[in-house]
Amino acid sequence: MGKPGVGTRGPSGSGAALRVPPELSARVPAEQRGAGRDAVRLLVGRRGGGEVSHHVFADLPSLLRAGDVLVVNTSKTLPAAVDGTVEGVPVVVHFSTRQDDGRWAVELRRPDGRGSTLPRPGGPAGALVELAGGGRLVIVRPLSPRGDRLWVAAASMPDVVAHLYRHGRPIRYGYTERDQPLSAYGTVFEAPSPDGLGSAEMPSAARPFTPAMVTELVSRGVHVAPVTLHTGVASAEAHEPPFPERFRVPASTALLVNAVRRAGAGGWGRPVGRGGGAGPAGGGRVVAVGTTAVRALESAAGPDGLLTAADGWTDLVITPERGVRVVDGLLTGLHEPEASHLLMLEAVAGPRLLAEVYGQAVERGYLWHEFGDSTLLLPWEAGTNQTNPPQIVDGERRGDHAQCPGL
Repeated sequence: MGKPGVGTRGPSGSGAALRVPPELSARVPAEQRGAGRDAVRLLVGRRGGGEVSHHVFADLPSLLRAGDVLVVNTSKTLPAAVDGTVEGVPVVVHFSTRQDDGRWAVELRRPDGRGSTLPRPGGPAGALVELAGGGRLVIVRPLSPRGDRLWVAAASMPDVVAHLYRHGRPIRYGYTERDQPLSAYGTVFEAPSPDGLGSAEMPSAARPFTPAMVTELVSRGVHVAPVTLHTGVASAEAHEPPFPERFRVPASTALLVNAVRRAGAGGWGRPVGRGGGAGPAGGGRVVAVGTTAVRALESAAGPDGLLTAADGWTDLVITPERGVRVVDGLLTGLHEPEASHLLMLEAVAGPRLLAEVYGQAVERGYLWHEFGDSTLLLPWEAGTNQTNPPQIVDGERRGDHAQCPGL
């Protein structure tokens, strides 16, 4: 097949050269394939030398080291899909994010007759949606000038989240085989939000973790630091960049991550801020669990890569040009070749390593999507046979694309 050209200048750039066969979609959770959550496969790529190795997720504790910080998203997945009708025509409403004025961003989709949905023209403004359970929505306006997929809607229900729990189900797409209980979309790190809000779709990178694994990681000296980012509805067909999402980085996480960085951490061996000294080869690394954790961390980071506690909305879209300031490594699932997530992955891993990882994932039959296999992208480390590592100074990577003419 050759290696894919992923991670270029846009989600539909040369990344489209990679074709993921339909049979590589994970159609049911690992538990229903006869294995435990942590039995999914784990493909590890190391930056600099482009080294790739193959494991199972249960090997993760042996791939991390004392002093590393795993940053996890604690957002709970909501049963955000609710049946409804518009002028008697069936629709499925995907509830995305609650706005500050109490209205919701929603996507209206067309049932496909197999339990999943297909795209539907947005709106129109003024349309009345009759929901299962007796609630109503009035469609007001497009959420953004970027397009009309998501619309702002006013709900008649006094407590929309309670209505979702009574009458909704988890959002799913056509590559899955059947509806799953809400528990299948939970992670060991999820925690109730004080306002009851959560994610429209699962922060799925953390799905393979088990309580026993978390205990083992902590016993080995790996820190676990929480952030919260409530994911909105994905752009399953158009692969748009994410819209603004609610996030929170608590003071405790900012203090821990900053302490690691000030101690000279960071697998890039980079200076930490202005005047900071380069970190020791064995220093801890900041490894985000999922693209949502990256977005939250980077939204709370200053130009020097140090965090402050933050709570609000983020519209940050991470690209290779912007780079990353806090994150050294990323644990994530496998994303569609056109997905905007690949821009973030390239910012962390670089185009060479990303192409190698995705090429081997296809060649070796790794499974895609939220019930699929995982990848772990780790940085160059001093003392290995890797040469010419990228340098990050004051949040900017130097010399990376210079190694890869034409990318």
